Amino acid sequence: MDALSALHNRVSMPRLTGPAPTAEQQQALFQAALRAPDHAWLRPWRFLVLEGEALERLGDLFHAAALAKTGDPTTEAVQRARSLPLRAPLMIIAISSPRPHPKVPEQEQDMSCAVAVGNMLVAAHAMGLGAVWRTGEPAYDPLIREGLGLAAAEKIIAFLYVGQSLGEGKAVPALDSRDFFRRWPVE
Repeated sequence: MDALSALHNRVSMPRLTGPAPTAEQQQALFQAALRAPDHAWLRPWRFLVLEGEALERLGDLFHAAALAKTGDPTTEAVQRARSLPLRAPLMIIAISSPRPHPKVPEQEQDMSCAVAVGNMLVAAHAMGLGAVWRTGEPAYDPLIREGLGLAAAEKIIAFLYVGQSLGEGKAVPALDSRDFFRRWPVE
């Protein structure tokens, strides 16, 4: 698939199944991430790659965090939490790891990490894989952050789920670029 087709036609695929991407496909995803724009070449990101038992251990961590938040093991959120990481055979957790720099603010470094995730989404689509970017409460939960070994300044930017698409994706919405792009200054 050519680059413009991948960019113009990518959609999130929330329903995923195995098998996980091959080692070669994973390396292609990783290389795509590493091509994100990165002012001053700080490489202000790191990624955790989870498959198999690691996804189950993350599910245990999600469950513990949900239980700590509600205190009620019978709530739907607590019961569901353990299964959330199992929605795909591969998860890549993108972590912004900002580095002090006089010319590159932390927000710019967070955006670089986000672009790395976007690159992986497009690369997955180009290889015929399904992928979806999720965050939600688990990305901000202190128990999950601690369990994953995040430093105080680090942020979870994405839980990127990758696998084989189950079913067809949503139709690409017809958007008119004129609704979003304007020449400036307006005359």
